[in-house]
Amino acid sequence: MLRRLKVRSAAAIVAIALATSACGPETLVGTDLGAQPSPDFTLTDGRTGSPVTLSGLRGNVVALAFLYTTCPDTCPLTAEHFRSAQQQLGGDADRVRLVAVSVDPVGDTPASVKDFSASHRLDRNWHYLIGPASALKNVWSAYAIGQQPDISGLVGHTDAIYLIDAKGNARVLLHTVDGADVLTKDLRILLRER
Repeated sequence: MLRRLKVRSAAAIVAIALATSACGPETLVGTDLGAQPSPDFTLTDGRTGSPVTLSGLRGNVVALAFLYTTCPDTCPLTAEHFRSAQQQLGGDADRVRLVAVSVDPVGDTPASVKDFSASHRLDRNWHYLIGPASALKNVWSAYAIGQQPDISGLVGHTDAIYLIDAKGNARVLLHTVDGADVLTKDLRILLRER
């Protein structure tokens, strides 16, 4: 009886090992960015007035998006994806920093940033970065973000969410259409690498 139990236990261990190896490691969804160092920058957190550097966020996984506060469509949806990811991650959200860089240096004021953040219930580990046009343009250029305001006040811009690992390397590029579940899954994978 004991021998039969040992054989069954060994067979169960082999079956689990085979099933686990057949699944393989989880892979990130989105465009692979090759784990190149993310270009560093310093901008001002529109909610607090404090300077924030991307390199200062190392040790955390970063989701970096490019938004503007009066955007009627993509930007609010991206903010909702960020909030949803925070909720889905639970306690692990404490090791993730959600960062938005303004694509509207004129319209994104501290007041509009505070209103946008409050309306999307983003207040924990969240930075909405603003600054002068010259500083923002340097960041847009470093991250290949196109930006074009029109006479109606809308700002056409590249929809991009960069996921940056805890070492500061750009790992994957997502878009708002990928959704909150994909964002959360990729963040979980990067958190497990620590």
